Amino acid sequence: MPKRPSSCRSAGSRAVRRGLSLGGWVAVATTAVVIGSSLTAYGAYYDIYGNISQETVDTDSWDRPTKVEGALNIMIIGSDVRSGDNAQYGGQIEGERPDTLLIAHISPSYDGAVLVNLPRDSIVDMPSCEPNGDRPGMEAHRGMINSAMNYGGVQCQWKVVEQLTGIHIDHFVSVDFTGFKEMVDAIGGVEMCIPEPVDDPKAQLTLEAGLQTLNGEQALGYMRSRYGQGDGSDLSRIDRQQVFLGAMLRKVMSGEIMSSPSSIYSFLGSVTDSITVDDQFTVDKMTDIAIQMREVDMGNIRFITVPNGAHPDDPNRVAWTQPDADQLFQAIANDTEIVEDKPEEGDGGDEKEEAAPTVDPSQVSVEVLNGTDTSGLAGTVGAALQEKGFVLAGTGNPQGPIPGQTTVYYGPGMEEHANTVAAQLKKAVVAENPALGTTVQLVISADWDGLKGEPSSSGDVLDSIEAKTAEESESAC
Repeated sequence: MPKRPSSCRSAGSRAVRRGLSLGGWVAVATTAVVIGSSLTAYGAYYDIYGNISQETVDTDSWDRPTKVEGALNIMIIGSDVRSGDNAQYGGQIEGERPDTLLIAHISPSYDGAVLVNLPRDSIVDMPSCEPNGDRPGMEAHRGMINSAMNYGGVQCQWKVVEQLTGIHIDHFVSVDFTGFKEMVDAIGGVEMCIPEPVDDPKAQLTLEAGLQTLNGEQALGYMRSRYGQGDGSDLSRIDRQQVFLGAMLRKVMSGEIMSSPSSIYSFLGSVTDSITVDDQFTVDKMTDIAIQMREVDMGNIRFITVPNGAHPDDPNRVAWTQPDADQLFQAIANDTEIVEDKPEEGDGGDEKEEAAPTVDPSQVSVEVLNGTDTSGLAGTVGAALQEKGFVLAGTGNPQGPIPGQTTVYYGPGMEEHANTVAAQLKKAVVAENPALGTTVQLVISADWDGLKGEPSSSGDVLDSIEAKTAEESESAC
């Protein structure tokens, strides 16, 4: 034990499996790293770099995974420390646990980048950590992955991530609440499509439905909001966060901002007080990253969540799905490109040949209900249907009996609308429910096998892990 009007649609998510808070932290840290050293050309970055906090990490104190030459792995931490300016977001709390924890992998082999989210509520076997400063350290035990930060600081969190994943971590970047908010304001806000009105007092967020530009305060609330959107699960929140991240990355890396020294300077200068890096993450190394990232197509930046499911001992916690998780980690550690399996043309498998749907998806309002034990599945499927052009009316769980097969229910006169939804699914039946109005209802049952064009759950993990690109994440109404 330790020592102690929904006419909006989003170009949304095909998020892999499930995940917890990806958050705006990825956007904060990644975009800062990507464009930061661009300022060296203007002789200004050294001034800004001097304002960034640095922390010494003794990586020689544990056995480390082998590094692949040229590949770069950065541990990104979205800090939930709530002192100083951050205390307003939930009160002052002693200690610090990452709100978000992920690995950004930049590959020289395929001119791409992969961001792997490690769910913060993952229950894992953690190694021991020695005391570090005012941190007490911890004995080897089974616990939540993000608790390592509280027991042994960044050094302990770094060790835990390396030893659990087998991925050599080169550097870390940590950002807090205030930094994210100010960064969004520095780029003039981020345009998002909000499908339904949002009222979430816990996240200090109230938004009308529709296309709108979120300022820093609104964006922070949007990233933290859980109970005011979707099915209320932390697992569905990642879909919205990834959409926001894609929109933010595209804006930051647009010609307007990147071509203006003053814009870049303002962008980074607004958040340097909220960023911490390891003391080996020098200007020269950041410059190397910036040079690498300039060659990366935005369509080749991918977001992946470690395959996971509800923990058998606690449905509110996460267990990594094996061997899928280890195979993913091995691919990252070896700098192997992760590609999405796409069926060959004409390969329909056992699916019956169907007539083309007669109703455009933009005219179909669909509610997605999750009748399985897979937490967050309704949000994931709903976001995937949004991406295909459907209007998502809501997500949740069935209130009555669950059908034996995944079923699309429809009200009077809406059969063709239901057929249009069913045509997107690998397994589904269509049935009438006279109590329904103009919104069709998809009830996901135990036989769920995904949407057409997506790999089956029984496929190899490197084929079955879907990767969402920044381009796919761009929001639209």
